[in-house]
Amino acid sequence: MSAPDPDALFDVEVAPAPVEAAPAPPRPAKGRPVPAATLPVARVQVDAPLAHLDRTFDYLVPDKVDAEAVVGCRVRVRFSRQLVDGFLIERVERSDVDPQKLLFLDRVVSAEPVLAPEVAELCRAVADRYGGTMIDVLRLAIPPRHARVEAEEPPERAPVPEPPDPAGWARYPRGSAFLDALRAGRQAHAVWQALPGEDWPARLAEVAATAAAAGRGAVLVVPDHRDVARVHAACVALAGADAVVALSADLGPAKRYRGWLAVCRGVARIVVGTRATAYAPVADPGVLVVWDDGDDQHSDPRSPYPHVRDVLIQRATLSGAALLVAGFARTAEAQLLSESGWAPQIVATRDQVRAAAPRVTAIGEHDSQLARDPAARTARIPSVAFEAARASLTAGHPVLVQVPRRGYVPSLTCQDCRTPARCRRCAGPLGLPAGDAKPPACRWCAATDANFRCQHCGSRKLRAAVIGARRTAEELGRAFSGFPVRTSGAAEVLSTVDSKPALVVATPGAEPVADGGYGAALLLDGWALLGRADLRASEEGLRRWMTAAALVRPGGQGGRVVVLAESATTPVQALVRWDPVWHAGVELAARAELGFPPAVRMASVDGPPSAVDRLLADLPLPPSGEVLGPVPLGEPDADGQAVRERALIRVDRAHGRALAAALAHAQAVRTARKDPDPLRVQLDPLELI
Repeated sequence: MSAPDPDALFDVEVAPAPVEAAPAPPRPAKGRPVPAATLPVARVQVDAPLAHLDRTFDYLVPDKVDAEAVVGCRVRVRFSRQLVDGFLIERVERSDVDPQKLLFLDRVVSAEPVLAPEVAELCRAVADRYGGTMIDVLRLAIPPRHARVEAEEPPERAPVPEPPDPAGWARYPRGSAFLDALRAGRQAHAVWQALPGEDWPARLAEVAATAAAAGRGAVLVVPDHRDVARVHAACVALAGADAVVALSADLGPAKRYRGWLAVCRGVARIVVGTRATAYAPVADPGVLVVWDDGDDQHSDPRSPYPHVRDVLIQRATLSGAALLVAGFARTAEAQLLSESGWAPQIVATRDQVRAAAPRVTAIGEHDSQLARDPAARTARIPSVAFEAARASLTAGHPVLVQVPRRGYVPSLTCQDCRTPARCRRCAGPLGLPAGDAKPPACRWCAATDANFRCQHCGSRKLRAAVIGARRTAEELGRAFSGFPVRTSGAAEVLSTVDSKPALVVATPGAEPVADGGYGAALLLDGWALLGRADLRASEEGLRRWMTAAALVRPGGQGGRVVVLAESATTPVQALVRWDPVWHAGVELAARAELGFPPAVRMASVDGPPSAVDRLLADLPLPPSGEVLGPVPLGEPDADGQAVRERALIRVDRAHGRALAAALAHAQAVRTARKDPDPLRVQLDPLELI
């Protein structure tokens, strides 16, 4: 008898286990909707501004709106016993919450997927960088719905344009290489320093058209609607009207939403606009551009106060798009990008700069000419500036006059001791209304003060601290009686002026473009720009001067610029030599030495003293964290106590994300315990007064 096979001992035939039927889905309660068959759970970003609610919430998708509830659409949900708006961020198979406890979507407002996944990711990154909430960023990124426009039949997608002629970038050694990178679809970052007199809208249009010709999108962000119009026209000339969309607040809600939908639906490849355009849902962005990143209009005044430059940096990192930071001047932030190697600079040679720049003359109180002529110290326009303007007008060219402030005489001081003149009723600043015969009046309470007496020295004499644009226009009209005087600023901003001889008085940022260029530019009251108690006073003063001086003809064609400021100061030297890169390097080094942005990350906390103290107590500081202050803001109350205070918090750049997360956590703690005191928390503020 043979031995049994050991393996056969385990060879037992087992009857198959009965297959259990899948449990039947629970029957919905009477009147309760039925969840969608697939991906029944929707994760919704609810429009709840409280920081401790900054996350998605799960809802069930009714089967009757299954097809409409697409990712990125607008929905209405019941939240905290109220119906609120929201965006559908994601649909998933199951939720961590008991399905029986989930509410259903109330309705789908529109099946239009207005929030693309790439834009949602960008908004989340911006909120995290600035310690804010995602819903606040979504309000900046997505315009309000316009139902009638949304129902319109979308046009066909614009064809791919032809590659533009790159000859305009030949004056810049690295300009052609940047266009080659866009043509090949490579991720390239650069800081471009435009030459004076450069047709910068045409150069930016060539950048956008190059990306569009490669089948990718382009986003161009400029400070205001006048710049939008110029860049849009240049892009249309290269890529065609159907391929370009302009977005700005002055378009009106219907026209703006129509253009935004054209971008969202992939009809247009190029979008030009103001700061909200940084979030435009361009498909497969190839290049992102910000022009004049030092302009304060690029910083959003609404929470979480993001800056366009930083938004585009975040977007370029997430999407793999190229980035171009451009302008006539240069900020310390752009210089940091260049010095770190993240964004190499595109600059022209010094020979090209000298050939394109106007001749610049600086005149200050300690200038040798003024020392020889004491009467020139009190003159509104010194003789050098007067002669430059006269020569330009005689040659048949317009003259640009930049004045730091609008109005008539917006600020007065004591003539003897230079103490600011204050109202005896409310301590507000005294100004001079239009017309020499009117007495000084308070700019706060409008009370007149015909018998002014200085509280410091007792003098009754007043002098103008800053003369406004209206008063300047009157004085120039009398000095150059044979030529017209035009003003640009405040409610009336001119876009262009013709080439006829005229005096154009403009406030900073409102300088119109002259056909053929100005023959001369007078930059008045430069000390008022440089003397501001602001971290960025030097940088901002140079930026405003260069913006105006870049509109003047080259020095070889007789172009003159006269700036009334001390020639020994760094910004004036940078203007005379037309070297903003040198100035930005000096500025960045000084801020690094003193521990100011962008060398560090800094946050400001403004509010009632008790609220500021509570937030600082709840704030887990990073290792390099340091709190400066708090210090009082504004006037004290009747008891001499501060009504508002400001504290500054700074950390090394390596701990910037940790600071943003800590501030977001502290804000969440405040809103969770229903702290009633208003508080303003801002990361990397532009002003640190």
